[in-house]
Amino acid sequence: MTWLRSAALMMGALLLGSMSVVQAEPVTLDGTEQWTMTSAEGREYRIMISLPEGDVPWTGGYPVIYLLDGNAYFPAFHAAKRAQKRLQGSILVAIGYPSDTPLDFVRRAFDLSPSQPPERNEPPQGGQDLFLDFIEQRLMPKVAERFAVDQDQRSLVGHSFGGMFGVYTLFTRPALFQHVVAVSPSMWWRDRYLLAHERAFTRQAHAGKLELTHSSLTLLMAERDLAQAIQDARALQLRLQELSQYGLRSDFQIEAGEDHMSVPFRIPTKVLDELISTRRF
Repeated sequence: MTWLRSAALMMGALLLGSMSVVQAEPVTLDGTEQWTMTSAEGREYRIMISLPEGDVPWTGGYPVIYLLDGNAYFPAFHAAKRAQKRLQGSILVAIGYPSDTPLDFVRRAFDLSPSQPPERNEPPQGGQDLFLDFIEQRLMPKVAERFAVDQDQRSLVGHSFGGMFGVYTLFTRPALFQHVVAVSPSMWWRDRYLLAHERAFTRQAHAGKLELTHSSLTLLMAERDLAQAIQDARALQLRLQELSQYGLRSDFQIEAGEDHMSVPFRIPTKVLDELISTRRF
């Protein structure tokens, strides 16, 4: 019976070990800090910061990269940034939600979308301008208060709905970010509602009402995104090429072998390299 007793003791130890794991503290990522912020309307956000390392650059401030859907994508981008010296001298600000899920579909559906007719507004949508107000009027000032920030090196990275939101931001508030990276953007949403904003943006550029000299848009698609989504993004980039005469740089890339949900985890180093190496002289 000795072996039975030994087996029982071993099982007991395993059970105790399992219990201790369940009660363990959550992992904290080195080189980060986390804030809780609320919008003017009282919506709560989880802000995750990948801290800058090294001396403040000669520009007087660190470049700042704002990342949407932070719960899902912050760990991969933070790890890529911190592991490579050339990427460490920047600030990564990920905007997430007080949720234990990678993607809070209800909250992001509101924050990243245009308004919907009442009969189609489930879950609630139409908060993109309120979300931009939160970023511009609350989040950016707090980041600038906490860190030395290069105001000429602000970037926005978003995936899917977040990519759509990034394109909308360029078209409607072009001075807010110098660089936008739209990963697999949902250009098809609401019967391609972005087309109207694109036309207005283009008219303003031709009228000389926009300062686009140091602006850029990167459209980055997965090879296995829907064919129509790839075509829409490529067509947008081709149309925007005419605005290069005013300074807007646009780029279209396809990430080989990836699909819509895998691509954001494949590209952190590529995106960070592109944004941090961009210089304004």
